[in-house]
Amino acid sequence: MKVDLKKQIGTYNASHGRFCVVTVPALQFLMIDGHGDPNTSQCYRDALATIYPVAYKMKFFSKQELGRDYTVMPLEALWWAEDMDTFTSARDKSRWDWTLMNMVPGWMTQDHFEDARKIVAQKGHGPAIDALRLETLDEGLSAQTLHIGPYDDEGPVLAEMHNSFIPGESLTMSGKHHEIYLSDARRTAPEKLRTILRQPVIVAGSVAASLQ
Repeated sequence: MKVDLKKQIGTYNASHGRFCVVTVPALQFLMIDGHGDPNTSQCYRDALATIYPVAYKMKFFSKQELGRDYTVMPLEALWWAEDMDTFTSARDKSRWDWTLMNMVPGWMTQDHFEDARKIVAQKGHGPAIDALRLETLDEGLSAQTLHIGPYDDEGPVLAEMHNSFIPGESLTMSGKHHEIYLSDARRTAPEKLRTILRQPVIVAGSVAASLQ
């Protein structure tokens, strides 16, 4: 029986036009870091061409060796920059840093990852294979919403999240902007793209209080 991890992990659900606060569990991801415009960067294309062959090889190991089949998860990414206006008003993608990610279930081990990476490298299918790692991300308390439409239309939604919703809930941004791409951009019209926009947060004043 194939497991749909999105259904098991409630934080992969969000509502369009509504912000909410969720607690994201610690999850395990394949990760590759990079910099620059994802539309033009060779680094981004190499990362994308590396992460999925390894993800599918790990799924194969899980099904064949452990008897636990699962649906490969959607592409995700962390995004950040020195000036956060590059995500909201300026949208200067050349200044963006990113970590491309794909979630894999916790029962998959570092040994499974190393074996999958070795096989993909031997077949010559991983141009960024040396940069790929398996790592746990623990975001905890986070604000999120579902954006429907082109990626370039995210700016006003993020501005509202950052400047209105989060402070209005007595929260402060922490961690990196997180996007979960529920649609395949190669097969989906821009106006129908579904993307979860997530921002880790902390309770306002909690850092200052902990230092006293």
